[in-house]
Amino acid sequence: MMASSYNAKEEDGPHSGSSTHGGTGVAKNKKPDNTAFKQQRLPAWQPILTAGTVLPAFFVIGLIFIPIGIGLYVTSNNIKEFEIDYTGLELGSPCHDCSKNFTWNSTTPCVCALNFTLEQPFESNVYMYYGLSNFYQNHRRYVKSRDDRQLNGDPTSLMSPSKECEPYRTSAETKEPIAPCGAIANSLFNDTLELYYIEPNGTTTAIPLAKKGIAWWTDKHVKFRNPVNDKENLTELFKGTAKPVNWRKPVYELDPSDPENNGFINEDFIVWMRTAALPTFRKLYRIIHKKPSTTSTLPSGRYTLKVTYSILYNSVKAHAVKGQDKAFI
Repeated sequence: MMASSYNAKEEDGPHSGSSTHGGTGVAKNKKPDNTAFKQQRLPAWQPILTAGTVLPAFFVIGLIFIPIGIGLYVTSNNIKEFEIDYTGLELGSPCHDCSKNFTWNSTTPCVCALNFTLEQPFESNVYMYYGLSNFYQNHRRYVKSRDDRQLNGDPTSLMSPSKECEPYRTSAETKEPIAPCGAIANSLFNDTLELYYIEPNGTTTAIPLAKKGIAWWTDKHVKFRNPVNDKENLTELFKGTAKPVNWRKPVYELDPSDPENNGFINEDFIVWMRTAALPTFRKLYRIIHKKPSTTSTLPSGRYTLKVTYSILYNSVKAHAVKGQDKAFI
């Protein structure tokens, strides 16, 4: 074992009166100030971990989290879920014809209806989701294929989108900038789902589906905005732009009946633009609000889910391996 003595003066450098290399300059003292912080004299406490202190702490923490776990378990079990697969791959599926025969050049939409029965009523608010499998929204190039400044209403980016949107940056036919640009927007989920309740006497009643309130507040009011200028008409605001390649209609016609849900602030569009981390995912589609009366939001009984197939997702189903479309209630 070797030991060496320590002399603080050795680190002080030359004394104030000495010269370096024959000069007369004074060397700077690198010694830290004599303070509690810089000399590491602040009060500190370090626990001594022993079996007598660690084991009781673990047991106390465990006892605290047991009721929390029980509460979460009971709450999870009280959530009711009903899943409907409308991919139409099976021969006996009502959507089989739409899945196989609906093509890009179809002029009329293909509609299929799936009947199902709810054995138990659904109380309170009911949330309706759509789900996709084998759809990789987490692909690196797919995730980057967007222009956040354009989606935020920046007029410069509206007419000159980011190069990250290629090859969905400009229209191949008109050379106009695409709004919204990018692969994420181009693949917007646009199947239409409608829900009907079959009364005991056989009559059919449409279930009201709320299309607003499905997006995050920060997305709706901060990240996504329509362009703003002296023109209040969205058609004029988006003049000189082209619709995405796979869209049937331009962005300013997503919901013409509601100006607060049209254009870039359309909530179906906003929900889709928040990309999923895994290839199998679900996204909120509609909300069925609880009725003011004491009746159930969705009473037990027979229902019909009416699905209007889209051109885009017929192509996705045809090319995806074991891909599935599902509706969740």
